[in-house]
Amino acid sequence: MVILSIETSCDETAVAIVEFKNKSAKVLANIVSSQVKMHSKFGGVVPSLASRMHLKNIIPILERSLCKAKISKKKIDFVAVTNGPGLIPALMVGVGAAKALAYGLGKPLIGIHHIEGHIYANWLKKYDAKKNKLWEAEFPIICLTVSGGHTQIILMKKDLNYQILGETLDDAVGEAFDKVAKLLDLGYPGGPIIEKMAQKGDEEKIKFPRPMASSGDYNFSFSGLKTAVLYEVRTQQEINKQYKCDVVASFQKAAFDVLVSKTIKAAQEYKVKNIVLGGGVSANKKLQKLLAGAIEANLPTCGCSFPLAKLTSDNALMIALAAYRHIENSKGMKDWKSVPADANLKLK
Repeated sequence: MVILSIETSCDETAVAIVEFKNKSAKVLANIVSSQVKMHSKFGGVVPSLASRMHLKNIIPILERSLCKAKISKKKIDFVAVTNGPGLIPALMVGVGAAKALAYGLGKPLIGIHHIEGHIYANWLKKYDAKKNKLWEAEFPIICLTVSGGHTQIILMKKDLNYQILGETLDDAVGEAFDKVAKLLDLGYPGGPIIEKMAQKGDEEKIKFPRPMASSGDYNFSFSGLKTAVLYEVRTQQEINKQYKCDVVASFQKAAFDVLVSKTIKAAQEYKVKNIVLGGGVSANKKLQKLLAGAIEANLPTCGCSFPLAKLTSDNALMIALAAYRHIENSKGMKDWKSVPADANLKLK
């Protein structure tokens, strides 16, 4: 089967075309047009500008994808699209394009939850235009999803079965990274900048709090940690580059300590077979190292999966991977009229 997928939930216009056969995936096209440079001038994503850029880019990206895949539209068997959550002006562009395509081709349309895509990005272990065997995961699985919009611990007892055990009560961890970067005048997006600077800093230099580390549940809070960074910076009369490196290293370690400890606790409680990472922050090598080390020390028989670097940020390939699971389980296939854009779509 051939799936064409679209992702426009935030500031990336993305289209992928993937051929699935015998539990393997052949990536025919995976094109992402990022708007980071435009939004960096404002220190964050501006929804109205994002939707305008999606409108400008969606048709050219679709055409480029079909050209790269070297197939005609008639060869497409299913259309998939991120229909939430996200910025509603941005989602409407992708969903509208997907509906038009599904209607015109007379093909089923599959709406995919954005976080579901990030989770199933882990099922592709290699990335090329050849036959890539998909991961045959053992359940139950704990998923730690970490991005600019979400921070959640999710239990999967089987395919497409989600139970949110805990989530952030305020800022997502990626949002906290962006705000700390803005506070220190480091630029946008904050995640990659902080990760790079933290390598030159002393993560033990400043004792930041570990919010909700002992709360007894699986929820998170990063607003207080961000405020702690603000108060720390205000105590300094002069701020040099090394101090900034120490601040971001200490901040990053504090945030990750809570993420890792709660993920391990959830994995122990639910006796899972695997732990997976997903979302933009999952690209952070420090987080990967801390989580892998904690799993080895506390759950030596538990597997650990991180998505390919290309699949950590928003992309349409992860949407195709999730859609394939829906098709395999005969779930979620609808006609073009039945897939609304929903900024607050719940994972269920």
